[in-house]
Amino acid sequence: MSFKEMPVWVDAMNVAEEVFKFSEGFPKKEDYGLTSQLRRAALSISANIAEAYGRNHTLDKIKFYYYSRGSVSETQSHIEYGRRIGYINANIAENLD
Repeated sequence: MSFKEMPVWVDAMNVAEEVFKFSEGFPKKEDYGLTSQLRRAALSISANIAEAYGRNHTLDKIKFYYYSRGSVSETQSHIEYGRRIGYINANIAENLD
């Protein structure tokens, strides 16, 4: 089995893909701000799950799963901010949350 077969990794990758797609419509002035931060946080979710999968020691695995969970919260915070300032549609924000 590969980490790519883990349902949680698939879901995380789907979130990163959706974030990438809707953030394409953000203003150009956000390229090095919200757009970049949001995309990195969203992609970090699946990356940390994959890294945890590749670790042999249980405590290492747990640490990277916690990092992934932290990235989920960071992504949610950026999405909420984007919703509040009008960059992200409320339905998209709610669906991703």
